[in-house]
Amino acid sequence: MQDDPTIRELLEAAGDASDGDTTTVGQIVESLGENSLTPNLIFVALAVVSPLSGIPLFSSICGITIALISTQMLVGRDHLWLPGFVMSRQIDSGRLDRALQALRRPAGWLDRITRPRLRLLVRGPVRKLTQALCMICGMTMPFLEVVPFTSTLLGAVVSLLAFGMLARDGLFTVLGLAALLSLGGGAFWILG
Repeated sequence: MQDDPTIRELLEAAGDASDGDTTTVGQIVESLGENSLTPNLIFVALAVVSPLSGIPLFSSICGITIALISTQMLVGRDHLWLPGFVMSRQIDSGRLDRALQALRRPAGWLDRITRPRLRLLVRGPVRKLTQALCMICGMTMPFLEVVPFTSTLLGAVVSLLAFGMLARDGLFTVLGLAALLSLGGGAFWILG
């Protein structure tokens, strides 16, 4: 995989990960490249936003994976490590293909509208803050699995933040932060 793949290219690589009836997380990681932390983060976050999130415990596994990938980004690792129980998780290949198909059109649109802007938000300390927020969102997902759509909303936030890092487009970082603040404000209003 190239250094700065588009989201559509990430989806195609993940779709080509297996030709069998099931696809493991390990096969998807391998297709995206173990040294491609941000593309792996985007793919997992998009998986939470996809129809796959209806599978029981899927959002929890994705949340744990998001937290692990983000933590490794924060500490400066150059390649991805995930525990065996995550890498061996299987997804029905037909279901994966349908979910990827549903994401292709929006992915193409996102790829067309990105360009380098607000670069301050995708470098240095702000990039570390973004990675930390992705980690917190991932750690929160397993606890919110019983509340409908919360993991999907957090997956959308992580997708925006990670896409901003990948495309070096700070506008997506701003959108991700705004979405996260809206979620936090909504939760405070409901619980308060």
